[in-house]
Amino acid sequence: MLICAWLHICIQTSLMLSGKQEPYGKFMETSAPLDRREKRKLETRARIEEAAYALFERQGIEDTSIEMICREADVARRTFYSHFPNKHALLGGLGVSRLYSQAEPMLRLLMEKYDSTRQRLEAMIDYIEANFAKYKEIDLQLMISAPATFANDPEQQRQINSNAVDSFASLIAAGQRAGDASTTYSPEILATMIVGTLNSLTVSWAIDPDYPIFARLEEARGMFETLICAD
Repeated sequence: MLICAWLHICIQTSLMLSGKQEPYGKFMETSAPLDRREKRKLETRARIEEAAYALFERQGIEDTSIEMICREADVARRTFYSHFPNKHALLGGLGVSRLYSQAEPMLRLLMEKYDSTRQRLEAMIDYIEANFAKYKEIDLQLMISAPATFANDPEQQRQINSNAVDSFASLIAAGQRAGDASTTYSPEILATMIVGTLNSLTVSWAIDPDYPIFARLEEARGMFETLICAD
């Protein structure tokens, strides 16, 4: 099952509105610094994914070979296989990148830029709509490919889902402490509602490009504000 398809959406497409990621207090803990070797490994993986995306967009998935991707990324085949066992795994990895990478940096930005829960929820929907407006057919194809990645790694799926819900629960809990978010429901159940709703809408759009995604996101905006905001 997909877990909120926009959450890791397109690191490559305007991941941060501000263009930077800064610490944001107690809302979330920052990750431990990476050592040099791990940083190089992540940079190489990102280069492979970026090269593959460019080729998939330009000439299609079926007409793109691993050899072409290696040439575009300027890496050896051995390096490619140290990150991905095959092209199918690469497709899944790209799909996961587009589906699940965005929640934490987006929520960090919302906490930094906006003072109230209502403003943060409004900005969240605006942010998602702005990103979706940039999407191409290849992005929808990649989003559909993500679940295959989880077939062999259910723990990854569980962790991503948990992180997504925890992130939203932190935002809502901050609002409850400030007095502008309803305390009728727990932050966890409200966060689960957000994740589930956005997941369902985005999956429907990925499957059917004619699905009225922006109209449905506007409905979701109203529902979230009605159920969550106390001001």
